[in-house]
Amino acid sequence: MDRCWFNKFKPKDKTQSSKNKETTGFAKEGSKPPTNEEAPSNVTKQKVAAAKQYIENHYKKQMKDLQERKERRNMLEKKLADAEVSEEEQNNLLKYFEKKEREYMRLQRHKMGADDFEPLTMIGKGAFGEVRVCREKATGHVYAMKKLKKSEMLRRGQVEHVKAERNLLAEVDSNCIVKLYYSFQDEEYLYLIMEYLPGGDMMTLLMRKDILTEDEARFYVGETVLAIESIHKHNYIHRDIKPDNLLLDRNGHMKLSDFGLCKPLDCSNLQEKDFSIGSNRSGGLQSDGRPVAPKRSQQEQLQHWQKNRRMLAYSTVGTPDYIAPEVLLKKGYGMECDWWSLGAIMYEMLVGYPPFYSDEPMLTCRKIVNWRTHLKFPEEAKLSAEAKDLICRLLCNVDQRLGTKGADEIKAHRWFKGIEWEKLYQMKAAFIPEVNDELDTQNFEKFEEVDNQTQPSSKSGPWRKLN
Repeated sequence: MDRCWFNKFKPKDKTQSSKNKETTGFAKEGSKPPTNEEAPSNVTKQKVAAAKQYIENHYKKQMKDLQERKERRNMLEKKLADAEVSEEEQNNLLKYFEKKEREYMRLQRHKMGADDFEPLTMIGKGAFGEVRVCREKATGHVYAMKKLKKSEMLRRGQVEHVKAERNLLAEVDSNCIVKLYYSFQDEEYLYLIMEYLPGGDMMTLLMRKDILTEDEARFYVGETVLAIESIHKHNYIHRDIKPDNLLLDRNGHMKLSDFGLCKPLDCSNLQEKDFSIGSNRSGGLQSDGRPVAPKRSQQEQLQHWQKNRRMLAYSTVGTPDYIAPEVLLKKGYGMECDWWSLGAIMYEMLVGYPPFYSDEPMLTCRKIVNWRTHLKFPEEAKLSAEAKDLICRLLCNVDQRLGTKGADEIKAHRWFKGIEWEKLYQMKAAFIPEVNDELDTQNFEKFEEVDNQTQPSSKSGPWRKLN
């Protein structure tokens, strides 16, 4: 039976194949030539791509594990050769080493599940999932567990986004990207076991500091450039780069992730005319007919932004403040949309709030689409000419945007003059977060769990600055 099954995968004889063609397919009376409808569906293509990725990752990991085992044995043999131990003692140590290697391999083959981890403090909550610090029971290692409800992912159309994130994290080995260690699922949830970065996120840092100096911003904008560049090299577009997704390790270095878990703003029912400057809603009235708030000073705008920032971060609506206009208009977009997000984040670092912030998300969308009218720099911010130039060359039309031809365009900008890109992650970070131990969560938002419903607490970590 097995032999027959295997024969299906043998190459067919060309002569026999040609005979078969003569008696099948087009030769049959009433048959039709293949149409485009018979081409593989998108679902089939996605399954093929996923299978290919799985096989490649599987064998890549096997080869890596084999090489690491060889290196460990060679290192032990070298140490034994240099040490003054008897041949019998050397053999006993090598046998013990082989035993431990076999135990380790058995552990590696163990199929991971939620029961293998002890869930601890919650550090993120969103529309269809949560993030918790967790501890692996067998090893005691600490991770971040991203737990996503599958029914909500399907309902909100987020399945492919999460699959893409999982594939990217499994494929990319970069010190700019948060590492993925395991992924598995049960009937109700999908789980991603990821590197835990106890330094908090850029949103928390900005709420603590209000604004950064240009030197401080240069460091973190630079690390964000490297992170975006690394995912673009793997043909992945993030589309949701914002301070919430820029995480800090215990040394203050930044890594890109996607912990927000919030639904992107739904603009699907809007037409381009709804974004026009002449629209009543973008003039003197808000979408509910109320008058637009009077123009605020930089300090007033900063206080208003901080008051609403946490609420927006954890809402099911999400915030559009960092989304590129071509994404909002659904005109088709490429990797350039991530460089727009970088420009919006850089503006917030130096000014204190995003460039197109409004009381209402839909007004923010209109400002983004009409960026020529609304992109302004408050005089009190005292930005350098170089900083303004870089922001303006990121927050602009796609065909003029820096980064369209690659990250080197941005790296070469004069605002980054003197930065050593290859040494950025070896430098001392602009900020060193306070981290007391591996389970410390003081740099994340605090959550209270009542009747299985988790809500952000009125309390927060010491990095949050209250007005």
